[in-house]
Amino acid sequence: MPPPDVPALVDHHCHSVLTAELADEDLAGLLTESDRPPAPGTSPFDSALGLAVRRWCPPALGLPAHAPAEEYLARRRELGAPEATRRLLAAAGLETCLVDTGLTAAAGRSLLPLDAFAEAAGVRVREVVRLERIAEAVAGPAGGWARAVREALAAAASGAVAVKSVLAYRTGLAVPAERPGPAEVAAAAGEWLRAGGGRLTDRVLLHHLLWTAVDVCADLGLPLQLHTGFGDPDLTLHRADPSLLAGFVRAAEPTGVPLVLLHGYPYHRQAAWLAHVFPLVHTDLGLTASYVGPRVATVLGEMLELAPFGKLLFSTDAYGLPELYLVGAAQFRHGLGTLLDGWRADGACTAADAERLTRRVAAGNARRLYAL
Repeated sequence: MPPPDVPALVDHHCHSVLTAELADEDLAGLLTESDRPPAPGTSPFDSALGLAVRRWCPPALGLPAHAPAEEYLARRRELGAPEATRRLLAAAGLETCLVDTGLTAAAGRSLLPLDAFAEAAGVRVREVVRLERIAEAVAGPAGGWARAVREALAAAASGAVAVKSVLAYRTGLAVPAERPGPAEVAAAAGEWLRAGGGRLTDRVLLHHLLWTAVDVCADLGLPLQLHTGFGDPDLTLHRADPSLLAGFVRAAEPTGVPLVLLHGYPYHRQAAWLAHVFPLVHTDLGLTASYVGPRVATVLGEMLELAPFGKLLFSTDAYGLPELYLVGAAQFRHGLGTLLDGWRADGACTAADAERLTRRVAAGNARRLYAL
């Protein structure tokens, strides 16, 4: 368990965990954003994230830190997935998890439902609605598609704490400041529906969806989360630079809807700049804190060069493996503690300043933003 003097964390962006027992290679495959098999002779454990898993997770399962991967995997199998999941999630020291329910498991696997996840983790769980998933489930006719999508999103988000968009994966973040016109949206919807629907990749429809989300969030008083920065190979990285959103942010400002930039890396400084100059923009480091391993304090410091202390939030973006919750939480605590110890030693802040910053980023900012 985390030390008692470290505040509990509000994980403002994450996913559920898999229910099945995993083969060693399948578990290792969830330690990378790649959806391809590793190169011959390599393992995802041989990475900064792999080192972090071996540093933080073995003690939760009764092994010494840095136990070899083979010993760790054997111990995990011995305990079984339910018990390992319970121990790892408990050790993360989380208070509340805001779970994006739009990411599904691969064929033949399933994720814990929200109530079961809450019980396993011992946390309060609230839902984040995935924008594109809602829209892709809406059928025609083309002329009424836009209205039907708005109604479906409003209904789905009525019990949620936020809406999330993965536009970065579909067309990138260069969103025009002007909304697409109704005729343009109806024509694009007609083409998409005639083609059988499915995964939305049409720019007009995706940009319309983002504005629909802004409108619904304004009505319901919810923030809008946006994926930015790195991810799996479906992404074109340079199109996920959050600075591309500047025109859209300016256009959306009058609505009063908070925009939350997720992950950011390697454009985390751009995300910090947007949070610095636009009052409604917030940001996090997300899964980056896990993936950069020993560099976490450095990357957090780069983000806090510009990001206001009231605009940075904690998240793990954990998916599938309970290890990723524990690693994300432990990396964040360790990285921020190391960074602030350096600030204090340099005379840049007091102990009270460091404590206040830690509590805000760990949980306070999320509680305020999501009205928890």
